[in-house]
Amino acid sequence: MKTVRVATRGSDLALAQANYVAARIRAELGHDAELVIVSTTGDRIQNVSLAKIGGKGLFIKEIEEALLDDRADVAIHSAKDLPSEIAPGLELVAFPERADPRDALVGKAGTASVETLPRGARVGTGSTRRAALLLATRPDLEIVPLRGNVPTRLARLESDQLEAVVLACAGLDRLGLDSAISERISPDLLLPAVCQGMLALESRQGDPLGQDLARLSVPENLVAARAERGFLTRLGGDCTVPLAAHCEIQPQGGVRLRGLVSSLSGKAIVRAEIEGAAEEAASLGRILAERVLGDGGDAILEELRRHAAAEDRP
Repeated sequence: MKTVRVATRGSDLALAQANYVAARIRAELGHDAELVIVSTTGDRIQNVSLAKIGGKGLFIKEIEEALLDDRADVAIHSAKDLPSEIAPGLELVAFPERADPRDALVGKAGTASVETLPRGARVGTGSTRRAALLLATRPDLEIVPLRGNVPTRLARLESDQLEAVVLACAGLDRLGLDSAISERISPDLLLPAVCQGMLALESRQGDPLGQDLARLSVPENLVAARAERGFLTRLGGDCTVPLAAHCEIQPQGGVRLRGLVSSLSGKAIVRAEIEGAAEEAASLGRILAERVLGDGGDAILEELRRHAAAEDRP
């Protein structure tokens, strides 16, 4: 019996996700599985925004190195943490079940929703997308930068005197903390991040294990991932860019894909949507990205690049 070495970050959420996949590898693929815990740069640096230290790819760099160095056979990622390009020599081989893709508002007692937050309320989030879309709806809010694992962010609700924090529903659900959710925010208000709620399995290109792991994919999630990552790849975005894309499988089998790019303030947002066949998911993502760019998204991206360059100057 082959022992599959499963690379993962060491946070409570990452371990819960990795143990779930390891259990499926044992039960469905007939292999043993053991976890290989990897400390990433993104985990070690907690007091600086991701945008300033290199983006969300810092959560996967060391994990990908474990695959390339043959210290692990498969990596488990929160798919929304994946940048538009992964390391050469590796491939994404499976997208298992998708949890709730929506964002969650976790507020103090009595807080019901984004719309009913007190005027000027302090709201914590570490996401440029969430910050921009919150400000687009409620420009009076004070956005407080937030880093750390899920329990740390929840604790800061009190320690930083915040009215609310905004996290992914999926993480709270997987940790059994769903009772803390005040509102599961509609995608019409906060369109989810690319592949939010999904897990992604990554392995070495050409490794026969990849074909086995592909059996853990849910076909609908594979379609959604191709559509949403097609949008991300064309825009070349990462966590420094407030962008979002969400794919819904239609009852008749087609897909509806919505996407947007926003300024950091949320004052300028370009939105678009497209429908088409599931077989064309990746190309639909690219076409949608072209529409967003053509409708003014290119100007927003250029302004974001200028802003990032200015922040990098001493």
